[in-house]
Amino acid sequence: MVLKTADHHPSAFMKSFLSQCGGSAVIDGGLATELERHGANLNDPLWSAKCLISSPHLIRRVHLDYLEAGANIIISSSYQATLQGFEAKGFSKKEGESLLEKSVKIACEARDLYYENATKGSWDISTDGKLTPKNRPVLVAASVGSYGAYLADGSEYSGVYGDNIGLETLKDFHRRRVRVLAESGADLIAFETIPNKLEAQAYAELLGEEGINIPAWFSFSSKDGTHIANGDSIEDCAFVANSCDRVVGVGINCTPPRYIHGLIQSIQTVTNKPILVYPNSGETYDGNKKEWVPSTGIADVDFVSYVGKWREAGASLIGGCCRTTPNTIRAISKILSKN
Repeated sequence: MVLKTADHHPSAFMKSFLSQCGGSAVIDGGLATELERHGANLNDPLWSAKCLISSPHLIRRVHLDYLEAGANIIISSSYQATLQGFEAKGFSKKEGESLLEKSVKIACEARDLYYENATKGSWDISTDGKLTPKNRPVLVAASVGSYGAYLADGSEYSGVYGDNIGLETLKDFHRRRVRVLAESGADLIAFETIPNKLEAQAYAELLGEEGINIPAWFSFSSKDGTHIANGDSIEDCAFVANSCDRVVGVGINCTPPRYIHGLIQSIQTVTNKPILVYPNSGETYDGNKKEWVPSTGIADVDFVSYVGKWREAGASLIGGCCRTTPNTIRAISKILSKN
């Protein structure tokens, strides 16, 4: 379904999308978790982006699983896909750019397949105005992970890059990647798991300098419900996002569910833009061992119990991040459809 909007201004884009979704939208869930469940080995600096090379069919399968679970937004497998990372694997710049484009193409193919299945009668099309698979709007968001995600050393969870990494360095690192993804056919760019204000500033300036013509959202990761990963306040970071015209949503991802309610309230003090939240399962990632510690996670039923409160607090786009599954997203979709 093509999003219908008569106004190309970014804010009108998101307003129209949310209206067509009934006031709130469902973001998909964890990608790597599901790729591993389908048999992928992601022990690699490219992480989930490795599957762009080795098993793109698995990525398409996971996207489709989330669409069938009720997602309105599917996020591409480009979070840890960078030109520099592909170059380290022996790919040329042109080949790396093709892989970035491929991440969005796979997501778009999954959306097309989802709609094709719907028109073949896999689901009944209701006549009472309710959203159904055939007319439910779906957007493809091109994921951009942080500089720390490229380093694959755990610094994406600390936001500490060292004194030698400044604003211009970050802009130069992301510049071509953002341009390629913006021209890949995605509906918007998802700047995800932003761990420090400096990188948010780099993104905001890039959007203007490169004349990026599709909307974007900024999503930060929080370590304690008040500050993002490196210690910058969530209000200061949300202010950077609010100041950028291309940004149509501000929020939080890869953060324990227990912190989300307070973070929504904090973000609301500095912006009127739609707020998006897609927390992780509540488990903790050990950057040294490169594994998740399961003892602190929460079950789907507990995760989903927060959803109504997040919606009441002001979040209008809700989904899941690391270690959440299609079952999580299905439950979120069910709750939001009742509101």
